[in-house]
Amino acid sequence: MQNAIVTLVIQHTIIAGAEAQYEAWLRDIIPACMAYPGHLGVNVIRPAGASGLYTVVLRFDSHDHVRGWIESDTRKRLIERVEPLLARGERIELATGLEYWFTPQGAEQKKARPFKQFLVTLSAIFPLTVIVPWMFGPLFEAAPLLAQPLLARFLVAVAIVFLMVYVIMPRYTRLVAGWLFR
Repeated sequence: MQNAIVTLVIQHTIIAGAEAQYEAWLRDIIPACMAYPGHLGVNVIRPAGASGLYTVVLRFDSHDHVRGWIESDTRKRLIERVEPLLARGERIELATGLEYWFTPQGAEQKKARPFKQFLVTLSAIFPLTVIVPWMFGPLFEAAPLLAQPLLARFLVAVAIVFLMVYVIMPRYTRLVAGWLFR
C-alpha cells in the first residue's frame, strides 16, 4: 500500500474573529502544498455557521509523498504561523483508497471490517453498472462517435466513479453506519 493514493484530512477550529487571517494563511499554504511532489489535489471545506471548523482535504500519490509534505520544513513553518489562530490543535487523519468512504466523521477509532466494506461497495456499484450504461444508451445512439467501445466504457466508468464518490457513498455509509461499524 506504499504507492496507494493517500487522502490527508486536516481540521482546524479557528478562534472567532480570526477567519480573515486564516484565509490569508490558506492562500500561502495551498500553493506551497500544490508544488510539493506527488500532490494530486486540495479541497477546503469552510465552516458552516459560526463553528469555525475548516476541513482541508489533500490527496497525494503515495505515503512517502504525504509523509514528506507533513514533515517538510515549509509545512512546519506555516503551521507555526497559524497556531495562534487555532482554538485547539489540528486534527489529522490519513486514509488510502476506498477506506476514506468508510471512516465516519468523529469516529477515527472505528473502522469498517473489510468484508463489510466489500458488501457495501458491491451493493452500491452493481446497480450502477446496470443503470448507468442503460441511461447512456440514448446518448450513444444519438452520437455514434461516443459509442466507440473504449470511449463508451470510459464515459460509463467516469459516471459511476463520480456517483460513488460524490453522491452515493457519503449518504450510503451514513445510512448503514449502525451495521457497518458494529
